[in-house]
Amino acid sequence: MSERDELFDEANGALALGELDEAERLYRRCVELDPEFFDGWHALGMTLLKLERPKEAIGAGLKATSLKPNDLLAWTALSQMFVRDGNIAEAESAKANARILSLGGRVDRSADPET
Repeated sequence: MSERDELFDEANGALALGELDEAERLYRRCVELDPEFFDGWHALGMTLLKLERPKEAIGAGLKATSLKPNDLLAWTALSQMFVRDGNIAEAESAKANARILSLGGRVDRSADPET
């Protein structure tokens, strides 16, 4: 098992125990080791959301959706992050992408300046 995967497992354990600061630290280390690690970015975003840091969560959520633009859960989470930040227009846009995916469609991020 790679160091990244070991850290990810440890972070998941910390999260399960409610040790959010430790989980954040470990998830951050995962994405430092592997900046293309979708699961790490997604988990980091959700942890930051639980820590009531929506702007940071959005950054991680955007990275996750750029890595896997057709992941339904990533778009749903990003919508929640935008809602928590009070950015309803962006939340609705992310929710629309989730809806497209839930109906079997695909999201085209090629024209998105964030990617």
